[in-house]
Amino acid sequence: MVRRDRGGKPDFLTDELRRETRIADTENVSSNGYDENMERLVKQYADGLILDCGAGRRPVYFANVINYEIVDYDSTDVLGVGEKLPFIDDTFDAVISVAVLEHVRDPFRCAREIARVLKPGGELYACVPFLQPLHGYPHHYFNATPQGIRALFEDHLDVSEVDVIYSTHPIWSLTWILSSWRSGLPESRRKEFEAMKVRDLLGDPLSCLPKPFCAELSKEKQLELASATVLKARKR
Repeated sequence: MVRRDRGGKPDFLTDELRRETRIADTENVSSNGYDENMERLVKQYADGLILDCGAGRRPVYFANVINYEIVDYDSTDVLGVGEKLPFIDDTFDAVISVAVLEHVRDPFRCAREIARVLKPGGELYACVPFLQPLHGYPHHYFNATPQGIRALFEDHLDVSEVDVIYSTHPIWSLTWILSSWRSGLPESRRKEFEAMKVRDLLGDPLSCLPKPFCAELSKEKQLELASATVLKARKR
């Protein structure tokens, strides 16, 4: 693949790849620590090689982990896109992909690439949001149900488990939605919203729509938290 050198880092983000995958420059910073499952892989393959595909900015750096990113963070090792990995087949003992596949335009292509660069017997640890609201980095395209995340990889890998862990418990979605909803209301309506009881939200949605906490929710927050969105289009 065509590449250039960016401060000693291999950079595969050609103009063609940027156009193809709609990569956009962003000031958003993605930075998360390693959970216990990721730490286990790092230790297990201490003498091997792990790909952190869409690593973000890692606060801890491990010599056996290749931090692959579209953004040139201080912890980034290689720049490129997930849909076209610049590595030969069967390279990595393990691949980590956490909070990444919702941000790529073709997650199935990215999943195929991840499977391609894994060694036979190699391990994948992937996390994709299900009921998380819209969040940009700089784009957010797809969430996945438990069946959806399985469908991404089951044609290429033997899926042993699809699970919910501490950091993906439904409480994170619930508090995120309610906190974001509150912030999308006019200041004068926020105290009223905070005073509502859970039972106030369990009725018929149609009866809620005319109420201020629904009717005055900003359009930005409606798009972020929407139950579904509607597209209108015309063939060229």
